[in-house]
Amino acid sequence: MSQHLLVTGGCGFIGSNFIRFVLEQRPDWQITNLDSLTYSGNGENLADVADLDQYHFVHGDIRDDELVKQLIEKTDAIIHFAAESHVDRSILDSKPFIESNVLGTQVLLDAARRKEDYRFIHISTDEVYGDLPLDRPDLLFTEDSPICTHSPYSASKAASDLLVGAYHHTFGLNMNITRCSNNFGPYQFPEKVIPLFVTNLIENEKVPLYGDGSNIRDWLHVIDHCEAILAVFEKGTSGEVYNISGNNERSNLELTGAILDAMGKGKDMIRPVEDRLGHDRRYAIDASKIKTQLGWEPTRSAWPQALEQTVQWYITHATWWQRVKTGEYRTYYQKQYG
Repeated sequence: MSQHLLVTGGCGFIGSNFIRFVLEQRPDWQITNLDSLTYSGNGENLADVADLDQYHFVHGDIRDDELVKQLIEKTDAIIHFAAESHVDRSILDSKPFIESNVLGTQVLLDAARRKEDYRFIHISTDEVYGDLPLDRPDLLFTEDSPICTHSPYSASKAASDLLVGAYHHTFGLNMNITRCSNNFGPYQFPEKVIPLFVTNLIENEKVPLYGDGSNIRDWLHVIDHCEAILAVFEKGTSGEVYNISGNNERSNLELTGAILDAMGKGKDMIRPVEDRLGHDRRYAIDASKIKTQLGWEPTRSAWPQALEQTVQWYITHATWWQRVKTGEYRTYYQKQYG
């Protein structure tokens, strides 16, 4: 059945990839993209679909009650990506994270609950679970793991998760929450580690590696993530949380070495920097629920091929990231890494 989706934050990294993926996979669907175009929202990310009849862009804020009500009245469901998402920035200033991630989600929820059987898919993160010890590879986060946040960013996302769950329990909102591991792929803003390191190396700059590099993350290709979200939207049981994993754990030091190898660079291009405050040691997800219940598992996240393809994308799309790595970004980079 044809759907009209409202996608929030659709000019960001994951949102823009999701819009393109859905337009390819479900060409009879309509998508309205609501984005305020903050520093990491980039209209260029969707230049190739901007003129399609199925796609509509609205420049606006998710905290705008009247605008949100109008858009929800015209659509069948919301896929809620819009969020401040960078841990380092949340440590420097947490206020934008509370305003966007908590208050913005509350505005969307209040409008959605007033429309009968309106579908609400909330995109969250594995960071709401806290972290795991490095010496216990057998431990994984499940959907039943307790919420235990360690950064202002993850705390703001946990608050929004709890709000979504409360609106399901109190108002019967038809919702799902997805919690994913670290994404990588095309169009990622170069404050995140993979595009940051790749673009630095292209410019012959060293890469700033936090601490001893032993922190472990699970890496999920963004198109695998998009496919999983679509599966949750079409087949998920209302009220359920679904973890989404790439089954691809790597330490930050291992990740750095793989990027250096892919670009023909040596370890002399690593610049150790002081570790992030409160840096979580390990994230790892058990995604057996989405595999068992919805039949989804990652097919694009395997290394080294997926990483090498991502590196190549940034090499061949230099004009995109060169425009991004200017102005405010340079000021932030200097403040964060020195």
